[in-house]
Amino acid sequence: MITFNITSKKFLDIKADCYTLFVEQDFKFTKELKEIEKSSFSKLKSYFKLKDFTGTQKSKLLVHACAHDEITHLLFLGLGKHSGNKKIDIENFRRALGVLIRVAEKNKFKNIVIKLPDASTFGVTQEYVAKQVSTIINMANYHFDQFITQDACKLPHDFNITLIVPEKDKKNTKKGIAQGEYISRAVNKARKWIDLPPADLTPIELADNAKKIAKQHGFKYTMFNEKQVEKMGMGGLASVSKGSERDCALVIMEYKAKKKNAPTLAFVGKGITFDSGGLSLKPSAYMETMKEDMSGAAAVIASMDAIGYLKPDVNIICVAPLAENLPSGKATMPGDIITFYNGKTAEVRNTDAEGRLVLADALSYVEKEYNPDAIIDLATLTGACQYALGPFFCGMMSKSNELISQVERASVLSGDRVWNLPFHDDYKPAIKSSVADIANTGSKKYMAGTVTAGFFLSNFIEKTPWLHLDIAGTAFNVPDIPYLRDGATGFGVRLLVEFACAYK
Repeated sequence: MITFNITSKKFLDIKADCYTLFVEQDFKFTKELKEIEKSSFSKLKSYFKLKDFTGTQKSKLLVHACAHDEITHLLFLGLGKHSGNKKIDIENFRRALGVLIRVAEKNKFKNIVIKLPDASTFGVTQEYVAKQVSTIINMANYHFDQFITQDACKLPHDFNITLIVPEKDKKNTKKGIAQGEYISRAVNKARKWIDLPPADLTPIELADNAKKIAKQHGFKYTMFNEKQVEKMGMGGLASVSKGSERDCALVIMEYKAKKKNAPTLAFVGKGITFDSGGLSLKPSAYMETMKEDMSGAAAVIASMDAIGYLKPDVNIICVAPLAENLPSGKATMPGDIITFYNGKTAEVRNTDAEGRLVLADALSYVEKEYNPDAIIDLATLTGACQYALGPFFCGMMSKSNELISQVERASVLSGDRVWNLPFHDDYKPAIKSSVADIANTGSKKYMAGTVTAGFFLSNFIEKTPWLHLDIAGTAFNVPDIPYLRDGATGFGVRLLVEFACAYK
C-alpha cells in the first residue's frame, strides 16, 4: 500500500530512507544541490562526473549519504532532454517514477521523500503532475503475487511517500493525488482480472466483478445470460460460446451524470476470458497468454470504478460481451453462417477470429438501445496489430476526425498511446463473402488484418461516431516501461477516464 503525505518542509528536514530528486539532462549544479553536497555528501558534483551521470532519460544514480546523523540514500533520476517546445515530455517523468519504485523495491526503502519538479517543466498544471505521481507510483507498485506462497519471493508493497511542494501548491497536489489513486486503483483492478488464471476468472465471475462496481457506485447494472443472448438474436456472442461448458454473458453498466442533457458515451470491451482459437486451434505457444483476451472488457469495466469517483459530466454506457472460445463437439465450425443482433449475417472462415463476432452484437445493441453520441470499443483483436505497431501503441481506426482528435488528446494526457491507422474504403472489399453478407476474416490479398477487422466491425454501426482500438500489442507483456511488469498492463483504463473527463 502507498501512503502519500504532502509538505512544504525543506528536502532534508524530513527523516527518510531515501531522498529523491529529478534532474534534466545536462543539469546545472544548483543551489539546492550545493546544499545537499554541504550537508550530506561531500564532493557530490565530482561524484556525478565520476559516475558519468548527466540526467539522461530513465537514468538513475543512488548515493549512500548521511542525514540526521544516520546513513541514508540520495536518489537522482534523469528526465532527459527538452522536446521541441522546450518542455520535457511528461512520459519521461512517468518512467522516472517507475524507476523510483524499482529502486525502492530492490533496496527495501520504506520511507521516501520526493522533491516534485515544477509543473512548468512539463508545461502542465500542478494538479496534473500530482495525478501522474499517484497514478504511476501505484501502477509501478502492482505485482500479481496471489499464487506465490513464499514470502521471500514477494516484493514489498508498503511505502510511505512524502511529497515536497511549495505551500501554494498543496491544495492542488492533494486533489491530483486523490484523482490518481482512483485511476490507478481501476488500472490495477483490470490488471488483476487479466492476470488471474482463466479457471479463476470465467465470464460469469467477471460479470460479478462488474456487478460489485455498479453496486458500489449506484450504477444501473444489467446482465443477459446465454439463453437471453440467444433469444435476443445475438448470434455472434452465442456462437463463440457454443464450445464451452460455461455460459456467456452480456454485461451493461450505466453511469448517469448529474448534468442535465449531458452527452452519452458508450464503451464496449471484448471479453474472451480464454481464447483457444476454437476449432481453428491456436498453436500452444500462442495460447499460453490467452487469459488476456478479455483485456478490453477488463478495461471498460474497471474504468467505470474510477468514473464512479470522478463523476464526469457525461453519461456512460459500458458494455462487455463475455465468453470462452473453446473447441468441442458443440463448437462453431468454419463454414458456419451466423446471424447477428442487427440481422446481418457472416460466414465464419476461422473460429479464432472470434472477438469481432462478440463485439458485433455488443456494438449494434448499444447503438440501437441507447443511441449514444459516441462509441469506443477496445479489443485484443488481431495479431496483425502486434506486428504492425509492436507493444507501445495501440491501433486506432475511425471515420470521425473529431473523435480521433479527442482520443489522441486523451492518449497524451493518460500515457496510453494510440496510433491512427488508415481506415480507407479501399480495404472494405476484403471481408466480402459469396454465401453471407460478410466474412469474419479478410482476403489475404488485402493483407492489413487489423484494418480489415475494423471494417468487419463497421457493419454493426449505422450512424453513431465510432472509434475502434486494437489493443492486442499493448495489453500484456509490454517491455522497457519501468512502471509496468510482465503480465497485464491495464491499457485503456487511463485513456477512457481521461476521454470521459475531457469530452466535449
